[in-house]
Amino acid sequence: MILMFGKRRPSIAPPAVEQRSIQLAGKPVTYTLKRSGKRRSIGLRIDDRGLTVSMPLRASEKWLHSVLNEKAAWVVEKLGSWQDRKPSIPQWLDGEKIAFRGETFTLRIIPGLFASPPQLHGEQLHIHVVGAADAIKIEKVVTQWYRREAEQVFRECVAHYAPLMQVQPRQIKLSSAQTQWGSCTSRGVVRFNWQLVRMPLHLIDYVVVHELAHLVEMNHSAAFWRVVESACPGYARCRAELRRHGIGA
Repeated sequence: MILMFGKRRPSIAPPAVEQRSIQLAGKPVTYTLKRSGKRRSIGLRIDDRGLTVSMPLRASEKWLHSVLNEKAAWVVEKLGSWQDRKPSIPQWLDGEKIAFRGETFTLRIIPGLFASPPQLHGEQLHIHVVGAADAIKIEKVVTQWYRREAEQVFRECVAHYAPLMQVQPRQIKLSSAQTQWGSCTSRGVVRFNWQLVRMPLHLIDYVVVHELAHLVEMNHSAAFWRVVESACPGYARCRAELRRHGIGA
């Protein structure tokens, strides 16, 4: 008797990355699931992008749900903490509060026949506009002002710290990076995120020192941190404070 068997169907590998939702501690939670053939355990990470779950490629759904439910209270608490750190989105209207060098100022929209650069008056930032003062126009004007102020602040900080650290950047540029406050290339080009100008001056100083230190040590070794500490003794506190704003340095 001859037995005939059909061909075994190849198993379909699950997607490496996918978006999922689950109820944890009575609250809906959206998370990113990442599978890897190199992992042997399930790991959870929470940052400004939310919850990321990393798991072995062939791990069972039962194991995954068990881990998530076991850590449910921790996940909900940490996600809430990150949500509280996120700055509110400006409405770009008269009376709106904005941050500048660690202080809070009030936007004042002043209509007129001629437009002029924004000016600080006490605790107010005066925006002179011609015609309708729509939110898009106000945001553009304030952003341009932020960038001009940021460039001046960064150059003043570099002029102060570069001689102390015995370095000299070849070029200073502004950046709009979403994930870092600054960067430094091996060619001596230093970039600073213009949005840093919203932060207190001691944090701006720290980021400047951090990037200038890369002109001495192009890494994050112990030697690098000694260079940072020589110019910014309280760098550890500054670093932790910046991380609370969602971006590390």
